Formats: sequence, C-alpha cells, structure tokens
Amino acid sequence: MSATRVERDPLGELPVPAEALWGIQTERARLNFPISNLRPLAPFVDAVVRIKKAAALTHQETHRLDAKLADAIVRAADEILGGGHRDQFVVDPYQAGAGTSHNMNANEVLANLAPSIWAAHAAPMTWCIRTITST
Repeated sequence: MSATRVERDPLGELPVPAEALWGIQTERARLNFPISNLRPLAPFVDAVVRIKKAAALTHQETHRLDAKLADAIVRAADEILGGGHRDQFVVDPYQAGAGTSHNMNANEVLANLAPSIWAAHAAPMTWCIRTITST
C-alpha cells in the first residue's frame, strides 16, 4: 500500500494518497462514484481552471484577495493550463454532473500547488493549510 495522509472534514477522517494534490472532498468522490473509471478531458479541466484563474485576478483587482496569494493561484493555474498535473484530476466525469466534485478537485489541486509555487518564487508567507496527519 502506498503512503497516505489523513485529512479531516465535517464528515470525519479519510486517508488520501500522500503524493496526491487533491484532498478529502475529491477522495470521497473518487471512492464513492467510480462510474466509468474515466478522467475528465483536458478541455473540461482547462475551462474550470481558467475560471479559477479569472476569479483570483478579479478578486486581486478588487482588493478582496492579497496580491501574493492571487499570484500563487495564477501561477498554479498556468502550470495546469500548460499541461502539468493532469494526473491530479481524478473525479469521474460522469459523476460530476452537478459539477461540485470536479469543482472541489480543481480547488484542492490549486490550493495544494500554490504554496510550493509561492515558495519557489518569493519570500515566505503564511498559508491557511488544512490539518493533516501522515500515516
């Protein structure tokens, strides 16, 4: 068995693969709805990531999001839009009919990429990271 980390949310705890950029919400969807064993197509992932990038830029422009945080999110989005981290989008596309699980998959991947991208390009800053326990 590969290494896992244990994440917590209001529904409880769940082990998530340690190397995964997704989190507990995506893991629940992946385990609960293995409908087709397919992954979302790149254009679908790109569309959602472009929306997340646009939201970060808009919230930065309107001073609702710190510029440093927005920059890290934009850089993370650009990595994905450039073809990186495609293996991290794991929600079955036929399960994502309402979009919630796919949306959370994108949120979790961006949120877990952003701190490492920020660390590689700028001075340290404080991040709000979920509580996890390694196993």
